[in-house]
Amino acid sequence: MKSQPTYSPSSSLPGQVVLVLQGGGALGAYQLGVYQALHESGIEPDWVIGTSIGAINGAIIAGNEPACRLDRLREFWHRMERNAFGFATMPRAIANAITVGQGIPAFFEPNLSSWWNPEARVGIEHASYYQTTPLHNTLQELVDFNYLNDKHMRMTVGAVNARTGSMRYFDTRIEPLCVEHVMASGALPPAFPAIRIDGQPYWDGGIYSNTPIEAVLDDEPRRSSVIFSVQVWNPDGSEPESILDVLDKYKEIQYASRASNIAQQRKLHRLRHVIRELARHLPADQLALQEVRDLASWGCGTDMHVVSLRAPRIGNEDHTKDIDFSATGIRARWQAGYDDTLRFIKLRPWDQPIDPIEGIAIHELPEGGMLVK
Repeated sequence: MKSQPTYSPSSSLPGQVVLVLQGGGALGAYQLGVYQALHESGIEPDWVIGTSIGAINGAIIAGNEPACRLDRLREFWHRMERNAFGFATMPRAIANAITVGQGIPAFFEPNLSSWWNPEARVGIEHASYYQTTPLHNTLQELVDFNYLNDKHMRMTVGAVNARTGSMRYFDTRIEPLCVEHVMASGALPPAFPAIRIDGQPYWDGGIYSNTPIEAVLDDEPRRSSVIFSVQVWNPDGSEPESILDVLDKYKEIQYASRASNIAQQRKLHRLRHVIRELARHLPADQLALQEVRDLASWGCGTDMHVVSLRAPRIGNEDHTKDIDFSATGIRARWQAGYDDTLRFIKLRPWDQPIDPIEGIAIHELPEGGMLVK
């Protein structure tokens, strides 16, 4: 990984620092670069929220002392690399086919019984093409769950109840987390089996919300924040022209951050600010009434800077890119995340004022480096 000279931010960030990590398998290598750039610039998250591979990366960050975090992340992704049989130079289709057939030793292994008889009623914890026992062992080695639950950094992972279909966020502010919570967030069916927590089976949170930024904006009590929203899926607007293009676009749209979701969150946050402003215009005797105080409590004055980091396409990617665990693919995405984050840190968009009625500013980096709000 190519590094650039490090430097410290000129001033503190305006509010808590939140790192939101999307799910996306091998695409999660982009998140390594994002965290490395933040870490080297003296910016550590106060709160990390993850789904799937984002939950795994997030647990490694939150579950280790700052000095150890990058080394543990590097070790995890080194274990993910498929270098056997010349994977670095082998055509992607062949490399991915071997990953599908053999799994990844530190992550998942074939569950051959399900391949031979998919109709066998083996129970939800075994109804999958792969078993993730290797991941359980890897996480136990690389994440200090005692440290994580000491709340040096808040950690939230999202998972979907496989019985009810409801989303649940497991949060160290509310309850201790263990390896099963992290694995549940990454249990994407039908590849991986559901993970039981308190007797309930859970699947990958990306089925419901792959970029759980609403966990920040709906939090109580709400705090002003700089939210680094790391999106590894990138529906770039191109028109698919082949079946493979369609498969790629379908997956991008399915797992990408929903523009409609953030738009709705902006409306809700604006409404909170409007309520606050209206309450300021009420006379003191009206504000003293309990029913008025209850209504005014829906108001909010927090400011949210959403720093939108969107992974670029690397080379001639296709719909199998999320299982591209080649050393070349991992390093290219890692470098892209590092470079993009350094560009944001140099621009420091969170130092710009936010419209007091709006309360949310979204910062993006289109091609060329121009900042858009």
